[in-house]
Amino acid sequence: MINMDTDILERRIERCCEHMKEANLDVLILTKPSNMFYLCGDGRLCSYAMITNKGQVAIGVPKTDEADVNQLARADVITGFDDEVGMIHSIAHHFKHFGIIKGVLGLEYTWVTKSMLGMLTHPHGKPEKVTVDDCTHVMSELRIVKEPGEIQLLIQAGKVADEGMRAALDAVKEGITESQVAAAAENAMRQAGAEEFWRTYVACGGRTNLAHGIPTNRKIQGGDLVMIDIHPIVDNYSSDTCRMACIGTPTPEQQDAHDLYQKALEAAFEKAKTGVEMSDLEDAMHGMFNDAGHADHIFGPTIHGVGINFEEAPLPSAHASFHGEKPPLPLEANTVIAIGNCGIYTGPWGVRIEDTIVIGDNGPTILTTVPRELRAI
Repeated sequence: MINMDTDILERRIERCCEHMKEANLDVLILTKPSNMFYLCGDGRLCSYAMITNKGQVAIGVPKTDEADVNQLARADVITGFDDEVGMIHSIAHHFKHFGIIKGVLGLEYTWVTKSMLGMLTHPHGKPEKVTVDDCTHVMSELRIVKEPGEIQLLIQAGKVADEGMRAALDAVKEGITESQVAAAAENAMRQAGAEEFWRTYVACGGRTNLAHGIPTNRKIQGGDLVMIDIHPIVDNYSSDTCRMACIGTPTPEQQDAHDLYQKALEAAFEKAKTGVEMSDLEDAMHGMFNDAGHADHIFGPTIHGVGINFEEAPLPSAHASFHGEKPPLPLEANTVIAIGNCGIYTGPWGVRIEDTIVIGDNGPTILTTVPRELRAI
């Protein structure tokens, strides 16, 4: 866990206040760990951060974590609580401490469950004249363009992802299970500095046709394609990369599809410059898939943002709507995205390659660098 620079957090809170005022929000209560970490320097489950549009910050955490949070977080007041009832009372205390008796409270609707919503808006906590609205887009807009320090952390996460991918590909052999390949990747990434992972995917044979191939105890067999998709977390920042292997010689159809995907990915990279629309990047890939006869084999968006979360804004328009986000604007420099999120899924098998990149004025910086060729085992 890193200690965030106080000046960086202050600047982020100032920007957050500007966005809150534009959205007519008087106060936020954040419970999503990534959003809490971004603004306060610490984010954990069963906790919350309250931020007013005047830049005041309060944090509520379980008493067991209070001393740890005091060392890591930037806040005007940190309150520990024993249980959920104590959490509600601490929320009431912070509203009173900041003198908020009316206004609009922003909550992360795409994160908060119905039960969490009930707690965060409980009449013993929230003042009666404080109404509630969504703040999902406010936090996303703050986090889309990465600061120089964030770029350095994302570069490091990309290097760790490369270590994991090399280890996973080296582990692939006939008779080993998908889960064992995932274990090889995760062990290598922890040795290289990863503290945690978003979901690790390993799928072989017909399971490569799955959009999300959660590893199982299925043994890899001769002739199988193997798809590996990994997402390490290093100092709170993530990376996203996918590569493939084949036990033996791939069929001509499999090799052609993989070669096509690689060419489509590289065509998208050529367009990945400041000002590009996400739809242009998707069209660059989908157009090549369609021309090659794979129009019926495409599923889902091929692009998403990467940062503290391995999948975050910016998201393509339809996917953004599903996740409660606003449609993406043209991409600015230092926006970090993964290209290759979904593959060509034929039914009997699928192919996919994915890399994390930084948008730049003259083109992308590619953060995940393991060779993209289909590795024959």
